[in-house]
Amino acid sequence: MKLYRYLTGPDDAAFCHRVTAALNKGWSLQGNPTLTYDAEAKRVICGQAICKEVEGEDYTPETKLSDY
Repeated sequence: MKLYRYLTGPDDAAFCHRVTAALNKGWSLQGNPTLTYDAEAKRVICGQAICKEVEGEDYTPETKLSDY
């Protein structure tokens, strides 16, 4: 099965660590990161799509993407 996630969060070290952790679990970056400005919170929000191929398992809507 092929899995897809879209990670989002403030543009800070914690976001970078989340992406790094996913990469080290076998996820791959998909496309360019996105940035937007949250005027209410006065901060930049990042987004990054990631994908992962998992052999021998079938996807269901109950699949917990964070377990992979």
